[in-house]
Amino acid sequence: MQNIHIEYFIKLLGKDNAYFDKAHLLAYSYDATRKKHLPDGVLFPRDESDVSKILKYCNDNQIIVIPRGAGSGFTGGSLAVNGGIILSFEKHMNKILEIDLENMVAVVQPGVINMDLQKVVEDHGLFYPPDPASQNYSTIGGNVSENAGGMRAAKYGITKDYIMALRAVLPNGDIIRAGKKTIKDVAGYNIAGILVASEGSLAIITEITLKLISKPKLVKTAMGVFNSVNDAMNAVYKTLASGVKPVAMEFLDSLSIQAVEKRFNKGLPTDAGAILITDVDGDIEEALINDLAKIEKLFKENGATKFTVAKDENERANLWFSRRNCSQAITCYGSLKLNEDITVPRSKLPSLLEKIAEISKKFRVTTPCFGHTGDGNVHTNVMVDKDDPEAVKRGYAAIEEIFKATIELGGTLSGEHGIGISKAPYMKLAFSDEEMNLFRAIKKAFDPNNILNPNKMGL
Repeated sequence: MQNIHIEYFIKLLGKDNAYFDKAHLLAYSYDATRKKHLPDGVLFPRDESDVSKILKYCNDNQIIVIPRGAGSGFTGGSLAVNGGIILSFEKHMNKILEIDLENMVAVVQPGVINMDLQKVVEDHGLFYPPDPASQNYSTIGGNVSENAGGMRAAKYGITKDYIMALRAVLPNGDIIRAGKKTIKDVAGYNIAGILVASEGSLAIITEITLKLISKPKLVKTAMGVFNSVNDAMNAVYKTLASGVKPVAMEFLDSLSIQAVEKRFNKGLPTDAGAILITDVDGDIEEALINDLAKIEKLFKENGATKFTVAKDENERANLWFSRRNCSQAITCYGSLKLNEDITVPRSKLPSLLEKIAEISKKFRVTTPCFGHTGDGNVHTNVMVDKDDPEAVKRGYAAIEEIFKATIELGGTLSGEHGIGISKAPYMKLAFSDEEMNLFRAIKKAFDPNNILNPNKMGL
């Protein structure tokens, strides 16, 4: 980066907020994909005004800007693949600005950690449901940019369902507000909806107004054990189609179960073909007991060999620890994880898992699966040895076929991880030329000079 640009950023932000040394560039060169791309600088804006001035300068000087939360993404959305400036919100723009109890909303800056927000609102008897597995470190800004989901999505939905309003800065430095605190608002285009899941490619989000709900007083957790994945998938969609509304419906296949037990020893049934972990919540214990009884009946009608209810908080915590830590446990199957979060209509889950098994056998790869089957979202993990080029090639070939099968079943490339760079080559499988051209037109309308997170999402 030219010295004139470095001098401008240091003068604007001070030396403590503008870094161009090798250590900082390395620290912000990677995310959860483990791919590395060095940026040209790392900036920590102190407020929205800083963001506006940075973007105006970068737009005028054709400098790429990549917004970044915690760098926990699985698709490379926050990587500086073409150089440029990383704009990080973790240092200053990480405050909960307001908890409005009367209107049941929270106003936060993008660098707020998901779990920190959950704890604060729960102290007020309120509830922010979106709970991605990365909730202990991922930021709300990153959650919005990727439209993160989580375990509770089966009942409560995902991030987009809680966005009421956003403040954002356009590439030219203009500041906009999209949405209101009001429950209803149909005036003008839904700009907030366009910014959600845009992966920082249209504008930089600087403030987020979130809907909150009342916190349920009681939660109960249960586990169903199945001889096969197919039985478990049938149990998922038939249970949800019955009218029962569990908070979560999470599954682990046999490979995931064995990996979790090998690493963490949580007491899971290693001889099972699959398990389903489910939560129910509410304010009346009798209602929860009735819900669990209905779920048990439906599980057993669809092949469950065992159904157990967690007796205490420790058993609950162990079950959810097992699910939340699947991703790191399955690294025992290979040094390279090709991690995808495909999603299909719930009734297609049995067909999807059958196709994944066939494809894995065809390409001789190990593919542990787990995920949010309550909303049809399966985390598919093709595991290979990164030092075996032939195995890596087979792995990517398997991924492409899995994507094709997903689309044929009426599904999508991503339920919550986004597209970034990892899935960009496959966008042509899911979208027509006309649809991709529309995406490009929207991008150009917001960002005519293409400085915001370019070359992501296949754009």
